[in-house]
Amino acid sequence: MSAEIRKIAVWVEETHREIGQLISPATRKAVAVAVIKNPFAGSYTDDLTPLMDIGAELGGLLGDKCVAALGIEPAEAESYGKAAMVGEGGELEHAAAILHPKLGAPLRVAVEKGAALVPSSKKMGGPGQALDVPLGHKDAAYVRSHFDGIEVRLNDAPRADEIMVAVAVTDSGRPLPRVGGLTHAEAEGKDGLR
Repeated sequence: MSAEIRKIAVWVEETHREIGQLISPATRKAVAVAVIKNPFAGSYTDDLTPLMDIGAELGGLLGDKCVAALGIEPAEAESYGKAAMVGEGGELEHAAAILHPKLGAPLRVAVEKGAALVPSSKKMGGPGQALDVPLGHKDAAYVRSHFDGIEVRLNDAPRADEIMVAVAVTDSGRPLPRVGGLTHAEAEGKDGLR
């Protein structure tokens, strides 16, 4: 792997009760985070190809870790998302280079299919700052029950010369969804919308 990884963290969030209501089965979100060295921290470069290649490596690695943490088959994944936070020595374009050109294809392999765009966010921050990872249905963007997110935070990342990269995968939508629209069961996943 070309990424210089300092640490990886993986965890699963399960919701068993919401506003006094039992959630059965529990809704589950997994998030995997890699903290990597930013090869372009403190300098400007026109060619961000190395970060794009790192994004491809991390999409598969972190997607696989999320699926494994949930203990599901890739086809059972229902939604996904990605996010990156650059330390103060970087720039937002470094996060964009990791997230957009190449990370999605290997993530889609990890969750089997993924017709819809992968929701994303990027920001600049420092150690301990929260990073929100937006979530959306992996095959049909109009499935409102899967509009969600998960927050990640590491007390020592990102440092000035690092990038914190997160991928999230779920096996369900929000607990107690009731805002209507297309359901997971109705989604066809042909055009990424429906």
